[in-house]
Amino acid sequence: MDLNSLSLKELKDLQSQVAKAIAGYEGRRKREALAELEEIAKAKGFTLSELTGAAPTRKRSPSVAKYANPANKADTWSGRGRKPRWFSEALAKGKKPEDLAL
Repeated sequence: MDLNSLSLKELKDLQSQVAKAIAGYEGRRKREALAELEEIAKAKGFTLSELTGAAPTRKRSPSVAKYANPANKADTWSGRGRKPRWFSEALAKGKKPEDLAL
C-alpha cells in the first residue's frame, strides 16, 4: 500500500480503522488470558476473584418499566436515566408522573 498516494481523508480513515483493529486485538487477547487464568483457578478449586481479592462482578437485572407514553403504550420508561421527551412534554402540559404510571 502506497501511503503517499492517499488523500488526507483516506489516511484518517485508515488511521481510524487501524486504531479499532488494535483495540479489538488487545480486547481479544485480554479475554483469552482471563479465560485461561479462570480455568487454572477453577482447576485448583478457586475462583479468580478469590485469588486476586477482587470483588466479583455484579450483574444488574434489567430495570422494570414504571411509566408509559399515553400516545403509545409500548413506549415505556423505567424512571432511571434521562427523561424521555414524551415524559417531559406530558409534565409540561400539567400531567403528574402518577398519571403516566403503569
